Amino acid sequence: MRVIARDGVHEIEIQRSRFLCSVARVADEAAAAAFIAGVRKDHWSASHNCSAFRTDGTQRSSDDGEPAGTAGIPMLEVLLRRELTDTAVVVTRYFGGIKLGAGGLVRAYGRSVSEAVDALGTRDRAAFATFTITVGHTDAGKLQNALHSAGHRIAETAYTNQVTLTVHIPQTEAPTFHDWLATQSNGTAVAVQGPPITLDV
Repeated sequence: MRVIARDGVHEIEIQRSRFLCSVARVADEAAAAAFIAGVRKDHWSASHNCSAFRTDGTQRSSDDGEPAGTAGIPMLEVLLRRELTDTAVVVTRYFGGIKLGAGGLVRAYGRSVSEAVDALGTRDRAAFATFTITVGHTDAGKLQNALHSAGHRIAETAYTNQVTLTVHIPQTEAPTFHDWLATQSNGTAVAVQGPPITLDV
């Protein structure tokens, strides 16, 4: 599973038509719809604003007036082929006066999204387990160093009468984490497992 590395816009020109591909990371269908509406508002004078998005469990596309199946579906197929999720794309076309035909449109819209993804880059995503660890102040520094050395992510640190660490570790390592923690802290740290989370890697 992958996500786009950063939001952005990439432009290509084909047979005098300008194709601007706007790409954004979106959390859900509502965010995708808002992003698409925003691009359409910014480019209200364009010939077409075709779109596609894919989030967890939902995917949709729109040809926005282009012949059926020549824009939105090829755009969505790029997201599927690249295994992208939580991603929305809008290809804005400013018609240059030369008709491309159905096959030409399919290639143009697909190419526009592919080149935009290449230009902006992608990042892998993976499942992580979340642990809340409580440890005394005297042992906190050593434990933090051990967590960093093991490649675990410390998301948050809170200092009260004890130190509380919120840590994300790869889901595959969750079953043995309590044993690892006991060894690293000489049994002084207590961990409570919370809900899993999906993060960029």
